[in-house]
Amino acid sequence: MKTITDTLNLAPQGKNFLTADWPAPANVKTLITTRNGGVSEGVYRSLNVGSHVGDNLEAVLRNREIVQEQVGLPVAYLNQIHSTIVVNAAEALGNSPDADASVDTTGTIACASMTADCLPVLFCDKAGTVVAAAHAGWRGLAGGVLQNTIAAMNVEPLEIMAYLAPAIGPDAFEVGQDVFDAFCTLMPEAVDAFKDIGGGKYLADIYALARMVLHREGVNMIYGGTHCTVLERDTFFSYRRDGQTGRMVSLIWLEK
Repeated sequence: MKTITDTLNLAPQGKNFLTADWPAPANVKTLITTRNGGVSEGVYRSLNVGSHVGDNLEAVLRNREIVQEQVGLPVAYLNQIHSTIVVNAAEALGNSPDADASVDTTGTIACASMTADCLPVLFCDKAGTVVAAAHAGWRGLAGGVLQNTIAAMNVEPLEIMAYLAPAIGPDAFEVGQDVFDAFCTLMPEAVDAFKDIGGGKYLADIYALARMVLHREGVNMIYGGTHCTVLERDTFFSYRRDGQTGRMVSLIWLEK
């Protein structure tokens, strides 16, 4: 009978992990998983780290071990609920609190944002003293999850760098009037991030919306935002594209 280890040996080869392309301090480390390099099968093939999506739990746990082996530190997974709640990553280890962002200054744990189309945003300061990871679906982004994460970092916004990790791209993110209104009522310039396609529908640029929010908060060093999880089928999981699917994770930590 085929075991989980056997399946791992059959995992797709190639670039299974990405890192943030930004001028962060040398002690700030990042890792962004793709859908490749793990042991899950079927619609979850292969590096699914989401334990809530119906995948075999043994496979998920092995996939998380694979990720942690790359990081070298424990990973603080959250129970993401599209909220604006931010927690200390060290206090979240092992209990997966209801939250959508975490912050760390200790260098003992990795902050994590689990996604399959939503926007993961990684943060650090120029001095390399604090890192954070936020899960920004449109509800959290409109509600203030990035603002709360910046505040929890407790450094001047001008000292903060942000990296927009892979998310649904502007050619694939079709939304309704409710999403348009949620952003444009609070942030009139957000109209530039929407393309009207008729029938009360729009194509939304979640990367542009995040940049607008960050600029408003005084964060000007913003990088990333070049991938599309929907269109890059062989590289990323996408809930919008496939429905039942796995989850990637974007991680950031301080190296002591």
